[in-house]
Amino acid sequence: MILLRKATDLRDYLLKTRLDGHSIGFVPTMGALHEGHLQLVRAAKEATDFLVTSIFINPTQFNDAADFRNYPVTIEADIRLLENAGVDILFYPSVEELYPTGTTELEHYELGQLEELLEGSSRPGHFQGVCQVMNRLLQAVQPNHLFMGQKDYQQCMVVKELIRQENLHIAFHPIPTVREQSGLAMSSRNRRLSQKELDDAGAIYQAMRTIDTTLQPGSTAAAIEHAKQTLEVHGFRVDYVSIADANTLEPVDEWNGHQKIAILVAAFIGPVRLIDNLLVTR
Repeated sequence: MILLRKATDLRDYLLKTRLDGHSIGFVPTMGALHEGHLQLVRAAKEATDFLVTSIFINPTQFNDAADFRNYPVTIEADIRLLENAGVDILFYPSVEELYPTGTTELEHYELGQLEELLEGSSRPGHFQGVCQVMNRLLQAVQPNHLFMGQKDYQQCMVVKELIRQENLHIAFHPIPTVREQSGLAMSSRNRRLSQKELDDAGAIYQAMRTIDTTLQPGSTAAAIEHAKQTLEVHGFRVDYVSIADANTLEPVDEWNGHQKIAILVAAFIGPVRLIDNLLVTR
């Protein structure tokens, strides 16, 4: 595995790969890697000829300075995992490399209601930061295929919109969420949880599964309220529980039994904010 820190070096290296006709896959990460990231790497290696992974903790997508400071950094272990997984290039830029003129007065993206609902409402400016960093990374790598985890459901929608707006010829591949035995979605933030909090955090998945298996056509209010109570019993401070249209994320107050819907949850356990989602398959 080759480690590169400069975007110009990355472009130069990938030029020959591209000219040789090889397809390039890209897995962007913020490090603190776990099995969920490795699943992305495996999917990318199966579908492409050459794989680039990045590690970059992007300051512009954190609206909470403490969250940014506390984000886990495990670069040596991450490098070993990626090397063992067969990644071809690790792009590990500095903040100055991606934001040479600083992180203020940056470009703005028109994201419509995607920026107003759920994570957009709870974390103002977050998706602008996602677009700012993803556009820089995609311009540096210029991949044929992009692989991201479906755990960040709304973020996947935002990145697909970015690809559309920038007219980038990139195939987007959302990869299903990888879970702990308890059902808890694997996340780098899980490292900040105590063992008890890890055990309790499985309640997020159980609450979503209860909605998935019991929801009937009609009002969704009771199902949402029951899920909130379940989380609160397990020590969570709930940010939101939403039953939403799977394609637009607009809240679904009355379900007709046929509309494709997603259950989306954000909740704090201790100081750590966790998110998760589940598509209703019936």
